Amino acid sequence: MRILNLAIAAISFFSVFEMQAQKKVVIDNFFNNEISSKTNQPFHYLWDDVAFSGFSQLGDIFKENGAVLATLKEKPTCKNLKDADIYIIVDPDNYKDASAPNFMDKKAASAIAKWVKKGGVLLLLTNDSSNCELVKFNLLPSKFGITYNNDLHHPELQGVDKSIRNFQSCASQNLPNHPVFTGVNKIFIKEITSITCQKPAKPVLVEGGKVFMAESSHGKGYVFAVGDPWLYNEYIDHAMLPVHFENKKAAENLVKLLLSK
Repeated sequence: MRILNLAIAAISFFSVFEMQAQKKVVIDNFFNNEISSKTNQPFHYLWDDVAFSGFSQLGDIFKENGAVLATLKEKPTCKNLKDADIYIIVDPDNYKDASAPNFMDKKAASAIAKWVKKGGVLLLLTNDSSNCELVKFNLLPSKFGITYNNDLHHPELQGVDKSIRNFQSCASQNLPNHPVFTGVNKIFIKEITSITCQKPAKPVLVEGGKVFMAESSHGKGYVFAVGDPWLYNEYIDHAMLPVHFENKKAAENLVKLLLSK
């Protein structure tokens, strides 16, 4: 009986330990709050959006690595970020996306920066300047030495055969020695805005003198920034992409990097 009780106690201990060890990955649904005209529900870069526009497949990778997913529909504060380990903001709305967008402001930027300083991990996936709001949003990344520029790179160009998409025109192949690109030879990234880095930020992916991905540290925390939503369902695997693009492998690497911080 004593052995049975010890075994039950051990199982309970490890179950609690496992629950405590799980990291909580929160995606923003405040700055990005697009409403579908078909369903009248939020969509676009959200965990529960399983269409090409969603992040369900990226969410699956987080879950496969032991994380739990959540969505923050309110303005971020020190209180509602307290239990988050990773916070992801994607494609902040402009007036094309919402009639009354929720713009970044000093109060929200300060709360997020305080959370990062205490050990939070922040993933920023914006968009080109015509598809998201960057001027006000820069209040946040500038706290970490990162500024998004109002420009656009990697447009998808028309190929010789107009009936076939020219995926190669949006390929990045000269990838740096960085954990996100371990075992990755080529990624697809379309219509991306560039980044200007100041200390402590460091460039991660640079092409033609333009920074497309950057990282920064802030206190105990970490920030990874990309000028595009990049890893949404349409382009994370091979439903659309030719097999020689390795976005999913890069996504798996990025997830492991963020969870390791």
